[in-house]
Amino acid sequence: MEYRLASILNNVTHGEEGHCMTSHCKDGHGGVKGASGSLWCCLNALCSSQGLASEEAALLDEIVSSPLRLEKRAVLYEQEAPFDSLYAVCTGCLKQETAVNETETLLTSFWLPGDLIGCDAIGLGRYPATVSALETATVCRLPFARLEALTQRLPRLRRQLQCTTSRARHEERIILHQLLSRTAEARLACFLLVVSDCFHRRGYSPTHFRLPVSRNDIGSYLGLTQETVGRTLATYQSQRLLRVNGREYQLLDLAQLERLASSTGRRQKRP
Repeated sequence: MEYRLASILNNVTHGEEGHCMTSHCKDGHGGVKGASGSLWCCLNALCSSQGLASEEAALLDEIVSSPLRLEKRAVLYEQEAPFDSLYAVCTGCLKQETAVNETETLLTSFWLPGDLIGCDAIGLGRYPATVSALETATVCRLPFARLEALTQRLPRLRRQLQCTTSRARHEERIILHQLLSRTAEARLACFLLVVSDCFHRRGYSPTHFRLPVSRNDIGSYLGLTQETVGRTLATYQSQRLLRVNGREYQLLDLAQLERLASSTGRRQKRP
């Protein structure tokens, strides 16, 4: 999961184009004066809002498409489709599913506002998974051929793109390591902290956010059943670690969640 929405996007974030992902959105233009909403999404996804001069941002703005609206369950692209673009998430939440064979599909990623989708397809030349909207969402398209050509002219942009893709891969490896053989309590705590950190890095509240992800999808992502996710959330609430109201999450005890996530407790193996 890869940065924040500004007041320049308020007409998108709180209007018809989607839902705000947090109860405490942050204002500010990040130093790129006069940036369009589409450009702002992409600058945030590339971690470049503070790194590009206005003239450089204007060049990037030329290749960024207008926001594309996706209704709930709409597919952004299919697995094995030819790779031609990256997509910056402006609003909403999307999921990535990978078909490993004819009968098994794995939920492998969630994408939140500020995430850059499609980086895993750059080296393959094709999209390795299907991405679809979990709710009404908006994304901006960056044609990769034009983006790649632009990075040759803008070293800072090239560096930011490299950092973004590198960090995403590193985080995926860390999450996989943390989840392997862990208890349901540790897995879910780790998941919630990763989501919290994502919102925090985007300028959102790390303790109060809206996550439009079903318990079934959370379970699929963590390798747990829907029932186990429900029981674990109920246990967390009884322990006053968090409060859940529909898709609204309020983390009440980050320190204890961190202890749970970092615990070395393992699942008991069946004899």
